[in-house]
Amino acid sequence: MSILDELTDRLPAECIQADSDVIASYGQDRAIFEGAGTAAILVMPRSTDEVVATVEAANAANVPIVPRGAGTGLTGAANAIDGCVMLSLHRMNNILDIDTTNRTARVQPGVINSDLKQAVAAEGLFYPPDPASVDMSSIGGNVSTNAGGLCCVKYGVTRDYVIALEVVMASGEVMRTGRETLKSTTGFDLTGLFVGSEGLLGVITEVTVKLVPAPPPPSTAVAYFDELPHAGTAIVDIFQQGHEPTLMEIMDQASLQQIESVYKMDIDTSAACLILIQTAGDESSARIAEIAQICTDHGATFVYHVDDPHEGDMLIEVRRKCWPAFETLGKALLPEDVAVPRQHLPALLAGIVEIGERHNVALPTIGHAGDGNMHPLLVFDGNDPDETARVKAAFGEIVRLALSLDGTIAGEHGVGTLKREFVDEELDPIQLATMRSLKDLLDPAGRFNPGKKLT
Repeated sequence: MSILDELTDRLPAECIQADSDVIASYGQDRAIFEGAGTAAILVMPRSTDEVVATVEAANAANVPIVPRGAGTGLTGAANAIDGCVMLSLHRMNNILDIDTTNRTARVQPGVINSDLKQAVAAEGLFYPPDPASVDMSSIGGNVSTNAGGLCCVKYGVTRDYVIALEVVMASGEVMRTGRETLKSTTGFDLTGLFVGSEGLLGVITEVTVKLVPAPPPPSTAVAYFDELPHAGTAIVDIFQQGHEPTLMEIMDQASLQQIESVYKMDIDTSAACLILIQTAGDESSARIAEIAQICTDHGATFVYHVDDPHEGDMLIEVRRKCWPAFETLGKALLPEDVAVPRQHLPALLAGIVEIGERHNVALPTIGHAGDGNMHPLLVFDGNDPDETARVKAAFGEIVRLALSLDGTIAGEHGVGTLKREFVDEELDPIQLATMRSLKDLLDPAGRFNPGKKLT
């Protein structure tokens, strides 16, 4: 039987979409430069049972499955492959439980990050993972890529808040990992295995996350610098002097200029870069003043800090506008996502500038300066073969620069297809063989998301 027949036998008609135009609209994430195949069918389940039915149908028809969240990924991890079932989990978007006693929340994978934040905030709680796409990205997608975000410098990444999962396995069986308790040492950490797995090991259908008490209102500072290296040394010194900001972001001149041209936010576009910093807690005002002074000591040309949280949010909004601002150019965008230890951040920033100049490519850079995670963004004409070749060369050099600085090729966006060729340059052969063995064990037919991450 065809995959359509298999699905029709198992699922309600409203879960299945065979229109080619609709299917294509679900076949690509935001990594437009990464090619997408043509899916055979789109399935939009509303329950775990319907996901199980989809997996069973795919097994019967011998076709692959590509799970998809909100499609905000930047590496091609959710891009369709030819003949696949495109499994979109956006309809599974219910917050199932908020447990204020144990400070946990149980949600379906299609819940949008900001919706969860708002729901738990009404209970005086806080879900820290905070990707720049917070208003668009889903919890399931965040878990699948181990997404980070603006608050990682203090709170950590998605992995640090996932305590239990429900997963549909390649066999169609349903496995629950972890416990509802905040502590559990029984067996292996299978929850951690699925976080960041990019849909290669199973389909996540339920997530239990840890919450923390709502933090006090933050204090916020902005610091402009006329030289990127000065900003890099200021960042290092802030941590060396014992400060623990809740947020620390950096944006270079090209990013500031593009944001200002689109959104008119009264940004100083003559500066080489801007650092955005927040602190929280009983001494946040004093701490932010001390951090502001460190920036001044390292050559900041203008420093401004506020205690009003509303004004602080307006300052942070500059950072969230970066990617949308560049999308208005209508050009190809190739995002980097490398991370290095904090002490190597000045060398990474300097190296990115040198690589961009040498290859004559536009290379605006933003990033999570507090944890050394940078996002250079290559902006180019995808129809120009020469420029595209130079961009690809620069992209590879930035990846290898990060590795040479004891860093990683993928800080928080995942690997997908975009960085698959670099995986064996970071992982030693034993690690890589072990990971591939786990993939073969859990998905022996290679049904889930083939051609992504490791395969």
